[in-house]
Amino acid sequence: MKGRRVVYECRNPRDGVEVTSKALICAVVVVLSCVGMAAHAQQTPTEPTSATPGSNSLTAQAQAESATASNEEVETPTSTEQGRTTMQQSFEHLTRAQWAAETRREAFRDTTFYGELRSFYYDSNNLNGSENEAWALGGSLGFKTGYFRDLFAYGATVYTSQQLYGPLDKTGSELLAPTTQHGYTALGELYTEILLTKNLKADVGLRGLDTPYLGLNDSRMTPNTFEGATVIGSLGGTDGAPGLHFGAAWVDKIKERDAVEFVSMAAAAGAPAGVARGVSVAGANYTSGDFSLGGIDYYSSDIINIAFFELKDAFALTKRLRLQMAVQYTNQNSVGSNLLMGHEFSVNQFGLKAELAFAGALLTAAYTGTSNGSTAIQSPWSGAPGYTSVQIENYDRGGEIGRMLRAAYNIKYVKGLSTYVLYVHGGQPDAKNQYAQDEYDANVQWKASTGKLKGLTLLARYGEVSQTGSPHRTEQLRLIVYYDPPWL
Repeated sequence: MKGRRVVYECRNPRDGVEVTSKALICAVVVVLSCVGMAAHAQQTPTEPTSATPGSNSLTAQAQAESATASNEEVETPTSTEQGRTTMQQSFEHLTRAQWAAETRREAFRDTTFYGELRSFYYDSNNLNGSENEAWALGGSLGFKTGYFRDLFAYGATVYTSQQLYGPLDKTGSELLAPTTQHGYTALGELYTEILLTKNLKADVGLRGLDTPYLGLNDSRMTPNTFEGATVIGSLGGTDGAPGLHFGAAWVDKIKERDAVEFVSMAAAAGAPAGVARGVSVAGANYTSGDFSLGGIDYYSSDIINIAFFELKDAFALTKRLRLQMAVQYTNQNSVGSNLLMGHEFSVNQFGLKAELAFAGALLTAAYTGTSNGSTAIQSPWSGAPGYTSVQIENYDRGGEIGRMLRAAYNIKYVKGLSTYVLYVHGGQPDAKNQYAQDEYDANVQWKASTGKLKGLTLLARYGEVSQTGSPHRTEQLRLIVYYDPPWL
């Protein structure tokens, strides 16, 4: 996502006006206004400045792109929540040709630089009467070298989030430092990558990882990153053939997404002060066409053991209509000395998802059920991967059932514009003093993929949660601008 990030506000955050449905309407109008101006800017013809070599070919190329865009099929949207990771995304899917190409690179010549500008406004009025509010500007900048002697490569990424607005009585947005609302800058990645074979590589150091229960969770200003060592490989999977992607890791520490320092994985999970434990991870994902089956296990001594499985498949009902099905299962148990909660616990969650995809539209129905008891599903090192985990709530408390309906659409006549709405109905959880909750979310996004604004993304997200037997509700507004410079 690229271009200078400009944040458009529906109101001045200092006015202290509560976020209501009017704020949502305002946010949507702002984003759509930006889309209109941007689309006009991209479509307005300009006079040639001079007869420079290649100017005619560039004009012809632009016309060809325009003609192609008008005829191409609209991409089907996804129902994966922002910041969540599926099993298929858990291991890098480099083809054999890509692996081989990397081994031939000259390290300095092939060093690549990357960066992103990001601005984020967050305002949440919560069920308990508290409020979180902040506005930040920042992003990331990093590099990765080519391979030295076809064996070693090096990389680093720095992240920053600086305060534009952040009242001290409204902390908790996870955009700025947790208690002070100050900005921060952190070294998130610093690693050595070792090419063991053309299909197998290892990483050592500080690195971003992305799996269902240990991942980036990149839905604020900066992502989670980790300290440890990983091995990732693949077998097959080229030219549409079936493939197996697998990986294993030892993860000692985590830098959480609003933090500067790396801390023990046990501390991040909520273990008592002074307890330091890492996490061993191992898993694999098999794909064949639309079919995929994968599993992954996370084990932290004396803390927790998490096992996760997911199966997906898709079937063509007509030439343009597809049925997509998915099943997931999570099992979590205390282990060893039970240092996480001080007692034994066991909890599991089962999920089903069915989707109808037609051109640019996607209709989703999902169900999750968490086992009885007072223990909720734990997800301390990433976002919760359950199918009914959405913008605000996860619907994974003990005994809780979640049912979701979602409609998404990539709008054909405004290139890059997409939207979705969803509703989740939650059942009564088992724990005392907890209540059933319903959530409504709406999302509007525009992403420029061509033209002068290429790399710019504007995103408005609104969520509202109501609770049975309570007049209070949570209302949350997020306005986000991303820019990935195309020249990096």
